Amino acid sequence: MDISFGNVSLILFIVALVFVFKTINVVPQQHAWVVERLGKYHATLGPGLNIVIPFIDRIGYKHVLKEIPLDVPPQVCITKDNTQLQVDGILYFQITDAMRASYGSSNYIAAITQLAQTTLRSVIGRMELDKTFEEREHINTAIVNAIDESAANWGVKVLRYEIKDLTPPKEILHAMQAQITAEREKRALISASEGRKQEQINIANGEREAQIARSEGDKLAAINRAQGQAAAIVALAEANASALRQVAAAINERGGADAVNLKVAEQYVGAFAQLAKTNNSLIVPANMGDMSGLIATAMQVVKTQKPAA
Repeated sequence: MDISFGNVSLILFIVALVFVFKTINVVPQQHAWVVERLGKYHATLGPGLNIVIPFIDRIGYKHVLKEIPLDVPPQVCITKDNTQLQVDGILYFQITDAMRASYGSSNYIAAITQLAQTTLRSVIGRMELDKTFEEREHINTAIVNAIDESAANWGVKVLRYEIKDLTPPKEILHAMQAQITAEREKRALISASEGRKQEQINIANGEREAQIARSEGDKLAAINRAQGQAAAIVALAEANASALRQVAAAINERGGADAVNLKVAEQYVGAFAQLAKTNNSLIVPANMGDMSGLIATAMQVVKTQKPAA
């Protein structure tokens, strides 16, 4: 009988332990658990300690409220200009209503994926190939707006969609690369021609400035030469005038006239001597009295200038 009582106690302990285990539920942070009572939605358990009735209530669904990345499988889209384009993207969403996420759709992840693919095909179909590479932001926004409107009934909030890759066919890719290469070569030729044009302009401007500088230098040099020559002429005139004044002063002194006569006679004779050295013929004055006449004429000039002095 003691053994039976011990077995019953053990069973009751196990039942109590199971009852407690079923009653107390600890929900982690950023999680939401949906409780069903007798098969019907009853409540949504938030983070922390929660108590349910065992065998009557059960945890039907467990949802993560964090932002979830969903990789959308690559698919082939047809552009407006009938070009095939393989598009690969990723979708970010978050559960905002655990009850709707549990009962709004049998598989909300598959529904979001399919909706993202169909919306992407629709958006790409209204665009030309070149625009698809330029309008990625527009494509992302259009897909998010279209999915978010429908996903609200599933308790899901679509946050954003990002295109990971746009892959055109190899033939189109080669043609685009050739077009890009030609465009780059065109820009290079234009840049080179602009460089040569600017070089010629710079050379012309440099030559013009150099010619202006040379002409200014020649002008200043001519002015300086003219001023130097004028100063030299003035200085020479002043020197001759000073010399003449000194000669006149010397003549007025005692014996000055005789010295002048002697000097003139010496120069007269010296002139004939020089002529004799440079000519084969000897030049002799026709009238030797010309020397005395020349001396007398010179002295007459000197005497005439005395009153002026």
